[in-house]
Amino acid sequence: MDFSDWISPNLLHWLLPVLIFCARILDVSVGTLRIVFITRGMKLVAPVLGFIEVLIWVVVVSQVIKSVNSPLNYLAYASGYATGNYVGMYIESKLALGMIIIRIITRKDASNLINYLKANNYGVTNVPAIGNEGHVNLVFTIIKRKKLPEIIEKVNEFNPRAFYSVEDVRAVGEGIFPPEPVQLGHLNVFRPLMKGK
Repeated sequence: MDFSDWISPNLLHWLLPVLIFCARILDVSVGTLRIVFITRGMKLVAPVLGFIEVLIWVVVVSQVIKSVNSPLNYLAYASGYATGNYVGMYIESKLALGMIIIRIITRKDASNLINYLKANNYGVTNVPAIGNEGHVNLVFTIIKRKKLPEIIEKVNEFNPRAFYSVEDVRAVGEGIFPPEPVQLGHLNVFRPLMKGK
């Protein structure tokens, strides 16, 4: 692809770095999402994103090589890469795909927190244990990642000094989860590709 066929050389000198910057943001963001989909086991979405990522990358690199004497293009390429990492992570955090396990350790009675989780159809496992400073309660629950802020808010409300850790879960066999509301009129194009998610 040669942009000089369509755009005057003077305009191209300033426009090409902008195009390289934007394309690099796009391909790195797509690459970040591809890695997320691979780690979540979404075997059909990841290759499609890989194809898009490499196609954009090849076009961008070809433009940078054609204008090998332009430091501005190199700067745009590197800046787009850095920005693309940030944008990709931001998009991934907003998608909030997959399941996570929350481990909550508290010295305070965890009954209110456990009752809240059960009342909202979350599966809960409560284990009495002994920590460095005596008896504690361990509360485990597996939730959809997008529900994390809500659950952390409740942990802080019922057990403000509780220690908690969060970890990704690759697969879940059985469990109790809140029902998902039906969204009429919302088309999720990835739903057929993400079975079991």
